[in-house]
Amino acid sequence: MKKVLCSIYRLYADGFRQMTWGKQLWWLIILKLVLLFVVLRVFFFKPAMAGLDEKEKIEVVVKSLTPSPSP
Repeated sequence: MKKVLCSIYRLYADGFRQMTWGKQLWWLIILKLVLLFVVLRVFFFKPAMAGLDEKEKIEVVVKSLTPSPSP
């Protein structure tokens, strides 16, 4: 098993070492992912309980965890 993992690692390491644009492309991919997640976090996934005090947060959590009575 260890030989297989070593050979897989060597395959990828040699491949990345021989790429001419490899480092620039990886930096571009990482930058794109970071920007994507930052933009999504800032504009779409705002904290659900922002602006609530401690008592209101407790009420929201209890209300979401307890099942509502069905008619």
